[in-house]
Amino acid sequence: MSMPVPLFAAVGTIHGFPINVIRRRNAYFKVSSSMDHHNLSKVKSNSLRVLEWDKLCHSVASFARTSLGRQATKAQLLSLDQTFQESLRLLQETNAAILMHNHDSFNLDLTSVDLALVESAIKHARRGLPLDANEAMALLSLLQFVEALQLSLKAAIKQDSDWYKQFMPLSEMITQLVVNRSIIKLIQQVIDEDGSVKDSASSALKKARDQVRTLERKLHQLMDKLIRNETKEAALMVASSVGGRWCISSGTDQPTGFKGLLLSSGSGSIIEPLAAVPLNDELQQARALVAKAEADVLLMVTEKIQMDLDDIEKSLRTAIQLDMIYARATYSLSYGGTYPNIFLPEDIDGPLMAEPYRSKDKTSQASNPKKEWIFYLPKAYHPLLLQQHREKLSTARKNVRSAAAEIRRRKMQAENMAVKGEAEIDLSSLQKQVRALEEAPPVPVDFFISQKTRVLVITGPNTGGKTICLKTIGLAAMMAKSGLHVLSSESAKVPWFDCVFADIGDEQSLSQSLSTFSGHLKQISEIQSQSTRRSLVLLDEVGAGTNPLEGAALGMSLLESFARSGALLTIATTHHGELKTLKYSNDAFENACMEFDEENFKPTYKILWGVPGRSNAINIAERLGVPSTIVDNARELYGAASAEIDEVIMDMETYKQKFQELIKESRHYLTMSRDLHEKLLVSRRKLQDLGAQQRYKKMRELSEAAAVARSTLHKKVRQLRTSTMKQSQLSKASKRKLANNYKHATAVENELQGTNMSSSSIQVIKQPQSEKITELPKVGDTVHVSSLDKRATVLKVDTSKEEIVVQAGIMKLKLKATDVQR
Repeated sequence: MSMPVPLFAAVGTIHGFPINVIRRRNAYFKVSSSMDHHNLSKVKSNSLRVLEWDKLCHSVASFARTSLGRQATKAQLLSLDQTFQESLRLLQETNAAILMHNHDSFNLDLTSVDLALVESAIKHARRGLPLDANEAMALLSLLQFVEALQLSLKAAIKQDSDWYKQFMPLSEMITQLVVNRSIIKLIQQVIDEDGSVKDSASSALKKARDQVRTLERKLHQLMDKLIRNETKEAALMVASSVGGRWCISSGTDQPTGFKGLLLSSGSGSIIEPLAAVPLNDELQQARALVAKAEADVLLMVTEKIQMDLDDIEKSLRTAIQLDMIYARATYSLSYGGTYPNIFLPEDIDGPLMAEPYRSKDKTSQASNPKKEWIFYLPKAYHPLLLQQHREKLSTARKNVRSAAAEIRRRKMQAENMAVKGEAEIDLSSLQKQVRALEEAPPVPVDFFISQKTRVLVITGPNTGGKTICLKTIGLAAMMAKSGLHVLSSESAKVPWFDCVFADIGDEQSLSQSLSTFSGHLKQISEIQSQSTRRSLVLLDEVGAGTNPLEGAALGMSLLESFARSGALLTIATTHHGELKTLKYSNDAFENACMEFDEENFKPTYKILWGVPGRSNAINIAERLGVPSTIVDNARELYGAASAEIDEVIMDMETYKQKFQELIKESRHYLTMSRDLHEKLLVSRRKLQDLGAQQRYKKMRELSEAAAVARSTLHKKVRQLRTSTMKQSQLSKASKRKLANNYKHATAVENELQGTNMSSSSIQVIKQPQSEKITELPKVGDTVHVSSLDKRATVLKVDTSKEEIVVQAGIMKLKLKATDVQR
């Protein structure tokens, strides 16, 4: 579990590293003597220095919003003392903060809270000293921040209870905090937003301040009167407060018309009029009463806070921890980091253990990379190079804006054309710089290292990017361990390394002779003796600095030693061609090389896997115009066998490039097919919906037509029954018309049945006679009494007996429901 950084306790260091780091490492390195302590610390210090880990820590810490948060973030990252479980929790915290940021209802930005003042307030309260108003306001801001976080979390959980799990462990951290609302209300009641104690805080304070205001008004009036009476020097006199006492300042040393005490003289004089002395004395006493009343109010606030001091201190520690998490999360969001899956080297064949919670919107999720990789970093960026490029681009764009503003200013001032033309040329040059930076961003590198690989040998030309590759992979490993997202385009798989050792040359190491053969060899020997199966070793130009044959032999021996019993993974760069052959005699080795563009004579900074690098010097010399006799002689001295090997390597590189292009093309077509498949599914759903809508529309229209037909038939039947003509006297024409209506209704019903509508949903009149009632009528319905051949109105309905009472003219009848017709 990640522990908060102590607030009031200093951490001892040895050679720049916290003591607890050395103590915790003893279990892994089995340090047994003070010399071992010293060597381990020295090797680690050199490794972190050449990897520039301190610069990355400073960059991440700059995203924290408080001074205490920045200090704690940098200390935590520099320590690198996390256990595997602590690294898992740190990553989960970072992921939860990103989810909260994307949720839009949470605010983890602590800019408005001065945690240093809160820390000071806690110290004063512990000692029983009254807080000052600014400390109380800082404490209020902290409590309001915590309260707002808790309310946001409750609202999110109310919307969807699953959010509590998604925001773990931050949700648990936030809900455990205790906020006393009475403290918030008390501080708001007695202290104003500008940090001053309110008049209403106490009656004594209000009375004292009223007295101060009254005395100051009297003194202003007195001073104004005395100055007006001075007819000659009035313009040079002004009332001012000196040491809290109101006086009159004069621009000359001439005597005045009023008596007073001369407080100073020289280029002018400051005089306290005798008439103002008693009022000034009284004013000083009133101000003392104000100060005492304010102190009493703040002491009362302090005593209230002391009862909840443990909860407040816990809120402070949590706020610092949240600021640290906020820094890691915003750094990742700013640079496009992804959640790394970390695992212990001994669990390499087991399930990945750093799987983040998968949110419903798939934010910041990590998918399981293929299990055959021990290191999986697609399109990984060196974080410091990416930061440097962004800073340069930002500066260049700022220069363009400044130059454009300067041109507009000069045009407004109507300066001469020569100056304007020169300014426009400068602007064009600045714009070209911006375009050049935009078109040349840092090149990402793919790292796909299989599980069986123990040593990776990277070859390639100078300035081709080998050293940057080493630093990128070393920083990625330490970032994952420290709870940071790695700068990779997809979800990454990174082993959890106990320690990263690096022997990489730089200017400082050159000045310290570390790059000499003896220093280089000593450094590697110390790394080999201290590395374990949980270590990552990065070696730059192994075997360099001595005779090429001896250096190559020694380099091969060292790498074979690392493969047998050294670190979990060793990555070495070299120019020795002999080291490329180790792969073909030992399965623990793998080759890679930095790609070189021979057409344009420049490196591409891309890495080719499984391909050993080849020498380009002779070919480049030939293209640069070196005489053919020299080139031919060089090839002869280099040897036909080596030339043939280079040709084979060239063919391998060509095949590899074509293979990568085919893979890229197949992925493109796969993406297109997936898109087309999704579009087809959407089109099918739309067609199904349209068909259903058309069927529903047709059924509705048929239903309406059937209803109209049924209504027409009912109307005709009622008209025929109410006529005085009997059925036998109906004309043949009427009978034919009625029969036609019947046929029409039957046809409508048949069409409805053809649309699969249920017969119970649509009722069609099949006979031209009145139909029997199949359900009880309602009060107010009109029915036909067959026995009387009359229409009647329903007055009452008895559902239990299925009887009804009807009104037929002047008669009221009680009938069975079956005795009437609709």
